[in-house]
Amino acid sequence: MAEISETLWNAGVTASDYGAERSTYNAAVFEQYKLCVEMADRVSARRNLANTFFVTLHSGLLAFLGVWLTQPQRARPSVVLLVGGLLVLLSLCTAWWFTLRSYQQLNNGKFQVIAALEERLPARAFKAAEWQALQEGRNWNAYLPLTHVERWIPAIFATTYVLGCVGLAV
Repeated sequence: MAEISETLWNAGVTASDYGAERSTYNAAVFEQYKLCVEMADRVSARRNLANTFFVTLHSGLLAFLGVWLTQPQRARPSVVLLVGGLLVLLSLCTAWWFTLRSYQQLNNGKFQVIAALEERLPARAFKAAEWQALQEGRNWNAYLPLTHVERWIPAIFATTYVLGCVGLAV
């Protein structure tokens, strides 16, 4: 976190640049802090929207496959069709997994900046208080980070697709 603090603060701007009252400078720091917290919240909202998109897409694909595979006049799919379809489905799962990973990395960076900003605020509510109260996500009884759970979902869909493809092939 020390390296974040070193790059966070603009050495060319000090409290004296904001006039005689330090409160103006402190207000500017607090406004930037609020903006950073808001942006982190928006990233989380976008991540939830991406999850909704992928869950809807995969649920729709599974529903379509379920209906298609239960048609009595349906011919057995060729190996090329099975492998090609499986590769597409696994590619979608991989894209979903990397999307989640990217959002997690983006939020980690934002939270590091928020923690560095808190060093200049009267209370360090996020990093020193809340995150420690949640035992930094290390104890699942205290807090189970959503990223640990949500990254399993693409793997579960991928496993379902592989098992379904194997079941159709035999």
